[in-house]
Amino acid sequence: MKKFTTILRNVLRREEGATMVEYGLMVALIAVVAVAGVTTLGGNVKTTFETLTF
Repeated sequence: MKKFTTILRNVLRREEGATMVEYGLMVALIAVVAVAGVTTLGGNVKTTFETLTF
């Protein structure tokens, strides 16, 4: 158990872990913005095509 605790402590101290979390948060934020944009744009495009007459 002591070896596991030592390994866990070393992983938490390294900066790579913090960097991975930061990149993960950025990717999540970009995904949320992309979904919101596509949802809004999709509604506008649908309305535009529904109002077209030939």
